[in-house]
Amino acid sequence: MTEAPATQAPATEAVATTAPTAAAPAHWTYEGAEGPASWGSIDPAYATCGTGKSQSPIDIAKANAQDLANIVFHYQPSEVNILNNGHTVQMNYDAGSSIEIDGTTYNVAQLHYHAPSEHTLNGKAFAAELHIVHKSADGKLAVVGIMIEEGATANPAYQPLLDSMSAQKSDVKDAGVKINAADLLPKVQTTFRYSGSLTTPPCLEGVNWNVMTVPVQLSADQIAAFTKIFEGNNRPVQPVNDRPLVEDNTP
Repeated sequence: MTEAPATQAPATEAVATTAPTAAAPAHWTYEGAEGPASWGSIDPAYATCGTGKSQSPIDIAKANAQDLANIVFHYQPSEVNILNNGHTVQMNYDAGSSIEIDGTTYNVAQLHYHAPSEHTLNGKAFAAELHIVHKSADGKLAVVGIMIEEGATANPAYQPLLDSMSAQKSDVKDAGVKINAADLLPKVQTTFRYSGSLTTPPCLEGVNWNVMTVPVQLSADQIAAFTKIFEGNNRPVQPVNDRPLVEDNTP
C-alpha cells in the first residue's frame, strides 16, 4: 500500500468532551463503491488520488537508461513488529537501517506487500510486490519496490517474514523473529526510478520510487502464503504523464 510510515496506535476508551472532533477518514477498499476509481471522491482528504498528475503505481516501460549513482544500502537485522491493518500485512522495522540516494539518507520505517504487484513491467504484472518504505529527516519518503515471481525453490530469506504474518486484522505485536531487509533484495540491485505517490489514500505525491529491475523468486507455496492473506490489494497502474522514468543500468 505504500502508506506514510506509522505504527498503529492502541485503541482507547471514548471520553466525553465538548471539544469538536475531526471526522475519521473515509473507509476505502480495493473493489466496489469504495475502490480505487472512487478514492478521489469519497473523502476530500483523498482528492489527490483523483486529481494528482504524479500518481503511483505505473507501468514501467521505455525507461531512459543512465549510469546513476547506485543506491547505498545500510540495512541491519531487525526484530519483526507486525500488524495486519486490513489492507496488507505491515512489518515495522527497528531504527538503525537506511539507504542513501543522491546524498540523502532515508531511514527504514516499514515493509509491506501487495499481490499481485502494483507496478507492471512492459505490461506484465508479477505475483507480488514488496515495498520497503523509508523516510528522511525532513519527512520525504523513498520506497524500494521488489517484484516477486515464482521460482523452483523456496527463498529462505523470506521464510521468517512469511512465518510471522497474521491472517487476522491486528494491532502491532512482536512476532518473535528477526529479518534482514538486505537479504530480501535481488542480487542485482539496479533500479527504475521516478517521482510518484503513495499507492493508497491519501495518495500524497513527492515519493521517491526505486523499483528493482530484477525480481526475486519464491516458491509457489511461499507465494501462496502471501496471497491467502491478501490478494487483489493492488491499485491499478496510473498515467505516467510527462514524468521522466530512468533506469539505473549499471550495478
